[in-house]
Amino acid sequence: MIILFTDFGSHGPYLGQMKAVLQQHASTVPVIDLFSGAPCCDPELSAYLLAAYVDEFPLDSVFLCVVDPGVGGARAAVIVRADGRWFVGPDNGLFNTISKLAHHVQWWEITWQPQHLSASFHGRDLFAPVAAHLARHETPPGRLREAPLLDTWPVELAKVIYIDHFGNCITGLRAASMRDDTLIRIGSHTLRRARTFGDVGLGQGFWYENANGLVELAVNQGRAEQQFGLVLGATLECIKLS
Repeated sequence: MIILFTDFGSHGPYLGQMKAVLQQHASTVPVIDLFSGAPCCDPELSAYLLAAYVDEFPLDSVFLCVVDPGVGGARAAVIVRADGRWFVGPDNGLFNTISKLAHHVQWWEITWQPQHLSASFHGRDLFAPVAAHLARHETPPGRLREAPLLDTWPVELAKVIYIDHFGNCITGLRAASMRDDTLIRIGSHTLRRARTFGDVGLGQGFWYENANGLVELAVNQGRAEQQFGLVLGATLECIKLS
């Protein structure tokens, strides 16, 4: 299958145009809309969000990823093979967390060029045809290159990386690395861990392990982003009790 991960939003023609290209080049391959509201123009936050969702998809899935504020500029266009899955998109940090966490990883720089390549829509003109190419089990249309050096790229990020429809705030922290008694401080607010929403009172804030293993901030039948004044990129403080 081909999985779409973009910051395009659900309105406008952009997703439809990319899907039309995929239909032309890989008509029998299912296309899954994973995220159309990834952090806008923010490859760093998007990198941690993307990495948390890949394991639920089968091997040889192709992730078509477009969070590309530098489109048309100097950044390279790449293909990444990480633990048996494909990723196509810009080389701007979007695949750094995937690469950092993978046991087996290869990078290619895309050398194929379409007949028409707009300066501002590589998602449609370049990345979608390449994703379709890989979904047909053809060889990567590019040259192998070294993976980026990621020694300084953190495995986890203590920031809000996504705010969902309910106002819940997903972070770049993995719950498996957090002790149960860890507190999370946001400004003047301090949150304790709970297993799920019904374990706290109405209107009470807490943090929990979400369905994809990330630390998520929530309010039982409320909106965490409003109650705690959170925005994308907001920094969290983790307090380990002795």
